[in-house]
Amino acid sequence: MGHEAAGMGGESAKSYTLEQILTTALHQQQAIALWRLPLQTEVQACISFAPQKMSAIPALETSPAGFLFCPFVTDGDEPHIFLKADLHYSSHTKQLLPAADAPEALVNSFTAALDQPETRTSAAWPIPVHTDHFKGRNEETFTAAVSLAVDAIRAEAMEKVVLSRINTTPLPSAFSLINAFEKMLQAYPNAFVSLVAIPGIGTWMGASPEILVSVDQQQIFKTVALAGTQPLCEDGSTANAIWRQKEIEEQGMVERYVLSCFKKLRLREYSEVGPRTVIAGNLMHLRTDFKVDLKEVDFPTLGTDMLRLLHPTSAVCGLPKEPALRFILNHEGYNRSYYSGFLGPVNSSDGSYQFVNLRCMQLLQHEAVLYAGAGITGDSSPEKEWQETKHKLQTMLKILSEF
Repeated sequence: MGHEAAGMGGESAKSYTLEQILTTALHQQQAIALWRLPLQTEVQACISFAPQKMSAIPALETSPAGFLFCPFVTDGDEPHIFLKADLHYSSHTKQLLPAADAPEALVNSFTAALDQPETRTSAAWPIPVHTDHFKGRNEETFTAAVSLAVDAIRAEAMEKVVLSRINTTPLPSAFSLINAFEKMLQAYPNAFVSLVAIPGIGTWMGASPEILVSVDQQQIFKTVALAGTQPLCEDGSTANAIWRQKEIEEQGMVERYVLSCFKKLRLREYSEVGPRTVIAGNLMHLRTDFKVDLKEVDFPTLGTDMLRLLHPTSAVCGLPKEPALRFILNHEGYNRSYYSGFLGPVNSSDGSYQFVNLRCMQLLQHEAVLYAGAGITGDSSPEKEWQETKHKLQTMLKILSEF
């Protein structure tokens, strides 16, 4: 990634803890992203001295190493944010390494702060400038919107729409940002676990089950079609999972959507596995995996092209995309902001991995704002969709309950 030993001038590199890195970034009011890829043990972090705000999804292939944080609405009020990895940290080496072009004065200032006693204490995390849009739907208004959506689908105005809601809950008095992140790492080994804190934007944490696009170091492109939700079976396995027609159809819609994006790009050489039942925390989903070997298929921009075509996917928006998005903006009743957008590392040592920002919460000063959604089809029951959102909220509520 073009990193060198941090401010070392030939001496042996110092080792740091994840807590030191995070609290120093918060003290210095620098943007930071922490993450761990699914089924891995390495936690990585990048600190960006000058986050870039963009109006469109940037190209992955030509980007420097860093971290993308993008909103649900691609042309709305919230910007797409790129955190260039001016500093990169790995929990395996415990070293903080600057990019070759990172500003030397800022690198030195940050590394000097790492050794100061006050950085061992917790610091305030960034909260959003505008906190007036956290007016969550209660059960009555959410189920009314679901009923409206079912009527619109049966009238053939659209095939599917995803409606979401928020749940604002007080932060426990003993809440700690680093402890919450570490609890997520332990609780959700199969998920993309992340913590993003950007001054002026806010602080988000999550354990997402859904990859949007990835291109790994072996040049293998991947995406998934993930939909359908039910609680995990009591025995903790998928052996006894029984799916209703509604969920099978919902997952099939997402699958066809991915295939339609391939078709637009005239891409025919891909492998497809699924659908199969997968576990995500306390829930089960149906998932189909798609893969393209870019060493064999000459399509160097496939990652960016699919990212721009897929987002927002039918798993978080609906089908067809335009009427579903209109319905969401007209009837959901709040601003999703970065919920159901996407986030992840770009051109890291592992490659580029963008995940849908699901099973997440945004931190205010004394409250956590939790987000959850449900896919609505013509067969949806408003009460069952409300229950589905309650199940999904448990992913983050479980973490908060442990303080």
